[in-house]
Amino acid sequence: MRRSVLAFASVLLMLCAPGAGLAAADPPPNVDSGSASLGTTPPGGAVPNQATVDHIVRISPTRSAVFVNSPAMGRVVQVQILQPPSGGPRPTFYLLDGVDAGSEQSTWTKKTDAESFFAGKNVNVVLPVGGMGSFYTDWQRPDTVLGVNKWESFLTKELPPLVDKQLGGNGVNAIGGLSMGGQSALILITRHPDLYRGVAVYSACPDTATSDSKALVRATVGSRGGDATNMWGPDTDPAWTDHDPMTHAEKLRGKSVYVAVGNGLPGLHELQLSEDLPSIVAEGGPIETVTLLCTRTFDARLRGLGIPARFDYRPTGTHSWPYWQDDLHTSWPTVAAALGL
Repeated sequence: MRRSVLAFASVLLMLCAPGAGLAAADPPPNVDSGSASLGTTPPGGAVPNQATVDHIVRISPTRSAVFVNSPAMGRVVQVQILQPPSGGPRPTFYLLDGVDAGSEQSTWTKKTDAESFFAGKNVNVVLPVGGMGSFYTDWQRPDTVLGVNKWESFLTKELPPLVDKQLGGNGVNAIGGLSMGGQSALILITRHPDLYRGVAVYSACPDTATSDSKALVRATVGSRGGDATNMWGPDTDPAWTDHDPMTHAEKLRGKSVYVAVGNGLPGLHELQLSEDLPSIVAEGGPIETVTLLCTRTFDARLRGLGIPARFDYRPTGTHSWPYWQDDLHTSWPTVAAALGL
């Protein structure tokens, strides 16, 4: 039964159009990057192969777009940062997008109240822009559709020093994400446990090592035109297990862990969605059902290891944005505790 549900979800991921939580790419923010630039990296003093801030664009009193020269990615990468008006330093929450990460704006700020929710909180919220279908990992080779992806190097080696030295960070970090981004957040914290104190996961499958989970990852990448063989190699490549949170769950010991998932059944939020309800239920329902199965397995894994974690099993909910906004709010006490707030 579990295999048939996973296979069905894989087909859905390959065929479904954005809508049931897999947000489409976003339009550019309404800013003038030339006149709104707040600063550039001072000339001279740049270390070769070290990321630098190219320029910063103020979008609102609490949101800025930071453009970073990334040697790992070989290009300028945009991240958007939510910050309160008061000065730092302060802890940082890295929040990752889903499979359809926006190319000009994080879908967190487009689809949820994240900007207003964090406006009065003493935290930097770092929102990487881009990364569609990438799993925010270092790919073994460039992809003909998704290009060069060295997100792990960017997010764990290049970006944190810039945040801490130039953008108000204090070296205390947590990470979170939804769907693909939630799985990626677990991968990153288990591979870099010294960097993050906590993780928040919303509707994600924390598994990359079984044949079913590999098929699901491949379907997710393939749904956006990429080839996961360029990411972690063939299914026999050890990289799949190297990036498996289930295998490396011991790395979560001592961390604050929050995991939320629905059961695929429509609830009150489905009645409020403006998109086509039958499509949302038909696509987002089965995907969330599969996510529930993965989450239960991960829950049992942590319990077996004696690692405490908060699991919120919502009584209803498809794979869609209104639930992730709820999860963001509900997870905040766990994330705040990890950040010392």
